[in-house]
Amino acid sequence: MSNDTTPAASKTAVSFADYLDFEKPIAELVLQIESLAKGSSGRASLNIGHEMTRLQHKCDKLKNNIYNNLSAQQMVQLARHPRRPYTLDYIEYLFEDFEELHGDRQCRDDPALLAGIARFDERAVAIVGHQKGRDTKERARRNFGMPKPEGYRKARRLFQLAERFRLPIVTFIDTPGAYPGIDAEERLQSEAIAGNLKQMASLRTPIVSLIIGEGGSGGALAIGVADRLLMMRYSIYSVISPEGCASILWKDAAMAAAAAESLALTSERLLKLQVIDEIVPEPMGGAHWDLSSACTAVRSVLQRHLESLSSLALDDLVAARQQKYLAIGYYN
Repeated sequence: MSNDTTPAASKTAVSFADYLDFEKPIAELVLQIESLAKGSSGRASLNIGHEMTRLQHKCDKLKNNIYNNLSAQQMVQLARHPRRPYTLDYIEYLFEDFEELHGDRQCRDDPALLAGIARFDERAVAIVGHQKGRDTKERARRNFGMPKPEGYRKARRLFQLAERFRLPIVTFIDTPGAYPGIDAEERLQSEAIAGNLKQMASLRTPIVSLIIGEGGSGGALAIGVADRLLMMRYSIYSVISPEGCASILWKDAAMAAAAAESLALTSERLLKLQVIDEIVPEPMGGAHWDLSSACTAVRSVLQRHLESLSSLALDDLVAARQQKYLAIGYYN
């Protein structure tokens, strides 16, 4: 089993290094509480227990203050957290009998994009999702979750298979973007993405897409033309990365925080703009702190949307999907 097939939450204990810079005050309190817990014994235990309760209350209050007032740039950092659950984590928790399919039947396989068939609540479904990899070796093999043309063509092959056998499609989006290298351009990266957009717009089967981390540009949209587009609370979805935007507009990547605010890439902003259909709640601070709770929330929304979409006539399903995307965007 490869290193990134084990859920993030079960690999190692959380350490101080797992906290982002803006989370360090929380980490310090957590370490104090853990230190008191290890040292509690004898007659002093009552005093220690009182102090632990006080610190826990202070920590909970601090968490609420920080996570309910995140800046766009801090949301970007959470979406990219190295312990954040990836597609394989959700597959392991939510699906049964997953059978991965490989190759685009034209060039090669692309490990950056997973595709396969599985069961969800006794229902056969097709699954497509980005996979970044956990350790250095696995990240390199999966190209940090940035698919090349063969990845998108593999996904298109699975979309066609799902339509043929009337399988609902579930996609998990988590990519900085499609790979922009010379070899990808030589194999027609833009055509591969455009082909997926065209294919998904007219697929005669239900499609539910969930952004679980980064939703970067056309690399995300290539598997995200869906009847229901959902976002985890601490995920992002944007036409370009904040760093890329800052480099173009200000000629300075250090302006990434300002770019993040301007891009309206957070789940709350996108829901207000009606780009997405629903925000899936996460445990305080992110799904990496409690994968089981995050998966429970994901299971609930998938059940609800797959059930409602499966009841629609196929002609109505496709027409509503196309109208959904035609309605996005407006002029003042």
